[in-house]
Amino acid sequence: MQIRTKLTILFTLITATIVLAFAFVIYYAAKESREKEFYALLKKEAYTKANVFLKGKVDESTLQEIYRNNRKILNEVEVAIYDADLQLVYHDAVDIDVVKETVDMLRSIRSSGDVGFYQGDWQVVGLTYHYDDKKYIVTAAAYDQYGYKKISNLLKTIILVFVISMLALYFAGRLFVRKAFDPLKQMMQQASYISATNLHLRLNSRNNKDELAKLASTFNQVLARLENSFDAQKNFVSNISHELRTPLSAIIAELELSKNKERSVAEYQSVIGNTLQDARKLAKLSNSLLDFAKASYDPAEIAFRPTRVDEILLDARKQVQQSNEAYRIAINFEEDFDDDALISVNGNEYLLQVAFANLMENGCKFSEDKFVSVSISFQYGKLVLTFTDHGIGILPADQADIFTPFYRGTNKNFIDGNGIGLSLTQKIILLHKGVIQVWSTPESAAGSTFTVHLPSLK
Repeated sequence: MQIRTKLTILFTLITATIVLAFAFVIYYAAKESREKEFYALLKKEAYTKANVFLKGKVDESTLQEIYRNNRKILNEVEVAIYDADLQLVYHDAVDIDVVKETVDMLRSIRSSGDVGFYQGDWQVVGLTYHYDDKKYIVTAAAYDQYGYKKISNLLKTIILVFVISMLALYFAGRLFVRKAFDPLKQMMQQASYISATNLHLRLNSRNNKDELAKLASTFNQVLARLENSFDAQKNFVSNISHELRTPLSAIIAELELSKNKERSVAEYQSVIGNTLQDARKLAKLSNSLLDFAKASYDPAEIAFRPTRVDEILLDARKQVQQSNEAYRIAINFEEDFDDDALISVNGNEYLLQVAFANLMENGCKFSEDKFVSVSISFQYGKLVLTFTDHGIGILPADQADIFTPFYRGTNKNFIDGNGIGLSLTQKIILLHKGVIQVWSTPESAAGSTFTVHLPSLK
């Protein structure tokens, strides 16, 4: 069942319940009102006939004749009068006698003074009447044909109006729900046109601020993120293909040349050396891509634990210097860290070592003196790590893009690389809820400074 149909039925049922409750109240109130009014009429008739018979001294046969004549054309009230000894004094029609008074009934009326009850559909009142220092018991009974007919007509009218109202409400509800769901239907049609080949399409969010507009806006934001992810993936694949193609092409060319022509030992050694160098580039690229993939995992899937940053820095320095003995790295502590929590972070040791090693290697690689200085300090609950070199620096135009995967600025002409290191480093720092910033002035001899802020355990 569609939501529109469910909402229409629910709307109709809720409204029907409310209308039915009001109808019941109206019907019940009318029924109670009829009963009270007729009881009051019976009392009035009982007092009137008692006055006429006892005070007015009207002949009994005359009153009975009036009763019988009136009874032919309307539901006349039948009245009976008893004395204090429960002896019948007057009765409109003993042969008819609807009430059929019993001794117990008369005693109950005499003790209560005023009672009202039903005999079948007939209403009966019993009351005491005082005249000439004597106490009489008067009963009056009648069938409220007119009142019952009004109640019956009211019930029929309520049922008819209820049925018509429910039909009107159902169709009005369908129209209302259809109109309310029209924007959602349009959104569904627009969304059906969106695929991987046209992620640039967006839903019309309209200008109002209702829930559907917020839904469209949220969906558009998701589409924007998906489009960015697809574009990044395309660029990533394109860049990987380019990076892999260059060393592989060089390896193939070197090997084919050496195969097709007899060469000297020195030439073979040169070919092997060039091939080995390209193979190392491939291995380094593969390792960088693997680390990049690890840094892109869901944080919930990465193991974090309290880790000392100084120990990670020492391991990173050892790793960099093992790869290139010419690189020199100095680690300086700007203050004493007596508490282990001050110099510890909640992080992944392997990923942090990769990030620090990248910053150290980049600083040494682009510096003529192959030297990088690393300083550690503590500020406002964060560990601050500064990586400073005296290299060629980074142009202002390149600084905004150096953390983009595979981006290589003007400095690519000086040193080989694949453009993954800094983007990988930023991903790792962000994964650890940190911040990385760069400051560089290519015009001076100051080189570049990368500052990393990581939340401390303290």
